[in-house]
Parts: sequence; structure tokens; C-alpha cells
Amino acid sequence: MKSLRKPPWIKVRLPAGETYSRVRSIIRKYKLHTVCDEALCPNISECWGSGTATIMLLGDICTRACKFCAVKTGNPRGYVDWDEPRRVAEAVRELNLDYVVLTSVTRDDLEDGGASVYAKTVRLIKERSPDTIVEVLIPDFNNDLNALKTVVDSGVDVVAHNIETVERLTPKVRDPRAGYWKSLRTLKIVKDLSKEIYTKSSLMLGLGERDEEVIKAMHDLRSVGVDILTIGQYLQPTKHHLPVVEYVTPEKFKWFKEIGKRLGFLYVASAPLVRSSYKAGEYFIKHVLHKV
Repeated sequence: MKSLRKPPWIKVRLPAGETYSRVRSIIRKYKLHTVCDEALCPNISECWGSGTATIMLLGDICTRACKFCAVKTGNPRGYVDWDEPRRVAEAVRELNLDYVVLTSVTRDDLEDGGASVYAKTVRLIKERSPDTIVEVLIPDFNNDLNALKTVVDSGVDVVAHNIETVERLTPKVRDPRAGYWKSLRTLKIVKDLSKEIYTKSSLMLGLGERDEEVIKAMHDLRSVGVDILTIGQYLQPTKHHLPVVEYVTPEKFKWFKEIGKRLGFLYVASAPLVRSSYKAGEYFIKHVLHKV
């Protein structure tokens, strides 16, 4: 299949600048992984240039193989770096972040899916940087109640889990062990465990979804109490991943944003280069905490 030419609104800045270099230096100093690097995120320059990064826990090998994702797939064989939470907390303090996003590969090889590592990391960040808002972008933990409760009870402020695409395309886009309704249940369990925690999810467009399917997914997310939604354009990371079916126009993204606002999301970030963690702190602080 011939790849589509990128339209003019898909423009990615090359990494550069003093703040970008500082963030990169600190990430390397503490031997950490970031989803910015591992997933080939198009916003790495903008985010690192503003002094923020999404830190990836539990190594860089994922036990699942979603067709859109550039993260390495394999079997980590139960390995956990138990010093990683301390290093993450030290890096967050050194970066002096107002808001940090933690995510991870999926670890089906671990009994708790890595939930205890998330919890330890959140607690250490809160001890060293009590004013820092912490968001976690979690896997589904196979809907394990104890694992999800471990994360919820850690003191985290925002819990995100991405449904990624519409129901019809889920089997084509995501690993067979993932699922549209499984992801919705993950988000519902989190909200049922704590009404105080903000929940968040994300959709990629351009994979062949129909408008009415996107709107249905938005309704489904609101039905399980999701507060914040991000919508962005899928970009093919390598030739081995799913091709882009369509480049959705900025106007269409704005249209979905207005629909989301009418559905009652506290905030919807919807634009071609928006990603789940893109400007997460800026959006959360401005639109949710300060209600601007």
C-alpha cells in the first residue's frame, strides 16, 4: 500500500535548545527511559524544550505487540529494577517539575503487572516533591482489582488509560490481549475506587474510523466517568507498523473537541499532533484546576 504524503499541518520540530539538552542529560544521568524516545513521539522537541518529559517505568520491553506502537516487544522474564522508582523521583526533583507523567510498557510477565512499581514511584515523588502533580498512564493490568487499587491508593492525582481507537478497529490496531471493553472497564474500576482521582483517555484518528464511531467512543468514555480526553492523528512510526489511512484535518479535530465539551468532559485536547501526555501539565493545571 502506497503511503500518504503528510499534509502541511503535520510539522515536527527537530530537537534542539538548552532546556531540551538539560532534560536529555538528566534522563540519561538517572538511566531512565522516556516514552518520548521509545515511542518516537513527534512532540519530543516541544515537550523537552519546555522542561517536561513522560517517564517510562519497568524497562523498555513490552509483552504486547500493538500494531501502532514503536516500543520493543519481547519477554522481560520477570525482571524489575527496584531502584528505578528512586531514580525517577530524584530526576523529577532535579527537573523541578510542576507536573510529571509516568507510564510503562505492559508487563504481563509480572503477577501485579508492575502496579507496585508505579505505587512506589508515585510515593517517592510525593515525598521529595510534594507540590508536583503526578499523572500515571497505565496498562489495563488485566482488570485486576488489587493491581488497580495499588495504583489508586498511591497518592496519584490523574490516572490515564488509553482506548486508542474505536471498537471496530480495536482487533486490527491493538494486541489481542487488549480490548475496547477491557479498557473501558479499567477506567471504570479506577473511578469506582476513587471519585477524587481524575481519569483520562486518548484516541488516535486516521486509522479508518468513521465519525459516528469516534462519537460513540466518546459517549462510552463518558459513561464510565472519564474526565479528560485527548485526540490526535495516528502517525506510522516505521514501515512495519499500520499505515495511515487518512490525515484528519485540523477543522475535524476542532469539531470533535466541541462535541466532547458538550458531552461533559472537563477538558478535550484535540489536534493533529496531540498525544496522551502532550502538554498534560499545562492542560490540566489551566483547564481543570484553574477552570480557565
